[in-house]
Amino acid sequence: MNLKDILSPLYVWKRGFEKPYSINTLSKERPGAARYRGFHKNDLDKCIGCGTCAEICQNQSIEMVPVHSAKDGDSGLRPKIDYGRCCWCALCVDICPSGSLTMSNSYIWVEEGLDRDVQETYCYIPGADQKPWDSEELGYHRPEGYELLRLERVPMPHLPAEERLESFVEMVKGYSRELAIKEADRCIQCGICTATCPAHMNIPAYIKAIREDRIAEGLKILYETNPFPGVCGRVCTRRCEDVCALSHRGEAISIRWLKRYLTDCIESKDYQGILNSEVVPNGKNIAIIGSGPGGLSAAYYLAKLGYRVEIFEKNSAAGGMLRYGIPEYRLPYASLDKDIDYILSLGVQIHYNTAVGKQVRFDDIYARFDAVFISTGLFEPFIIGIKGEDTPGVISGLKLLDDVTNGREVRLGKHVIVVGGGNVAMDAARTAKRLGSEVTVLYRRRLEDMPADREEIEEAQEEKVVFCCQAIPLEIESTSDGRLAMIWGKAEMKIVEGAKRPSPVLIEGSSERLVADTIIAAIGQGMNFSWMDGEAFARIKFGKWNIEADRWGRSSDQKVFIGGDMFNRTADAISAIADGHRSARAIDKLFNPSNE
Repeated sequence: MNLKDILSPLYVWKRGFEKPYSINTLSKERPGAARYRGFHKNDLDKCIGCGTCAEICQNQSIEMVPVHSAKDGDSGLRPKIDYGRCCWCALCVDICPSGSLTMSNSYIWVEEGLDRDVQETYCYIPGADQKPWDSEELGYHRPEGYELLRLERVPMPHLPAEERLESFVEMVKGYSRELAIKEADRCIQCGICTATCPAHMNIPAYIKAIREDRIAEGLKILYETNPFPGVCGRVCTRRCEDVCALSHRGEAISIRWLKRYLTDCIESKDYQGILNSEVVPNGKNIAIIGSGPGGLSAAYYLAKLGYRVEIFEKNSAAGGMLRYGIPEYRLPYASLDKDIDYILSLGVQIHYNTAVGKQVRFDDIYARFDAVFISTGLFEPFIIGIKGEDTPGVISGLKLLDDVTNGREVRLGKHVIVVGGGNVAMDAARTAKRLGSEVTVLYRRRLEDMPADREEIEEAQEEKVVFCCQAIPLEIESTSDGRLAMIWGKAEMKIVEGAKRPSPVLIEGSSERLVADTIIAAIGQGMNFSWMDGEAFARIKFGKWNIEADRWGRSSDQKVFIGGDMFNRTADAISAIADGHRSARAIDKLFNPSNE
């Protein structure tokens, strides 16, 4: 031991008699190095509240908390970060699907007057809780080209355009086991999709079942909220995919195709054993008018609850618009019948070729049953409203699709004009192509304004359907050689006061003439009220376009419930399915008020 070692303690004691002083350098923060991982920043508008940051955090320093009301594609939650736990690894930033989460260059946090719980002192919600570094230069963010997520979906095998035009064979081939598992593995399990789905299907759960190759369990999950999984696996409008977290930087999960994969894996004969559908009768009888997705979904859930269900259907087969409004190349009858057959296996009875108002009176149904659910769909085509529309050779899109479904002879001629831009218009145009016609679609607005499914539009273009947009039909004439001429004018898009989107305005003096053998009107359809007469209907309130009902589908008559397209006018299968499920619960509550 040397002298310095001996005297060192004395030196320290000397310091104890000196006046203390503070080092003020921390108040003058030096800039952090490039890509320094400082305190977090979050763009609240870009953030969707998916919770992926909280899931990946190994220190459990992130908690999702409510910030505002949830809406489609946004949970309303935002990350709250506990800096007592955070290790600044930046995994949360690297994986953020929307790219909203970044880090600042700041590393000094001074709290004055610690009047909060010490545990909460260094917890805050980036973006919501204002901090000095909110406006400072960006620090660490995900490097360009660096991804923890697979942003590209697994391609779905399709028939090539030239081959699919030769028949009505289903054009989508479906995923193999390997492809389905690979696509399912992309899902981050955030659940944003479930909140947006009208039926609130547990999408993350069945995708996880696919990833783990638990097919039977996946089927059970599907049937909890949707008795038409095979149908929706093909023709769902997939609003869930529109809000998928991955769609913000890449391609959404193929939710629809994964649902299809599950149902295609299991034979019809195995459904009963997997789903274990034992029904205990409760003595109540329910009538359903219409066997579309709304009516059959209500029948399914009511039958599961023990109700005896009878359906009155005007056509010779069940399915409604699913059968008579969607071509078989998109929805094969075998897939539709597979879903319907399982519903019927629960004891549901259908009276075919029985139109209410003709073969049976509504008053008789009302008197004989404990409750009635009406879901007749929208089968009344709208007219274009122009001169010459009643000329022979002008037909509706629904008429064409119905004729093809029923195997009737259809002669359209070489050139066909389709007026409209919705899914029925696309189905009519693509059906006409398969029947050998050259097809031109006339639409009043721009191509990007078309309400049809984007995929349908793209596939129609692949099949050489010609699109003529900003075209306003003016008149239909007969030509000297027995054909038809559509007179149309060019439109310009203008913002009209009170309108939510630009409206087509006819350019004065513009006029074009397009000759065709057949003109197909497909501008929408409405409800046919003609069969709704009798004493029972006198107690029901009618709106301009539908029957008035609350959000559960209950009309002004406590025995009568409404659902499907005639109720919500969304005109897609998944909304009708959700209506059927919702009204089934309301009907059950009518007889069992204590049930939730």
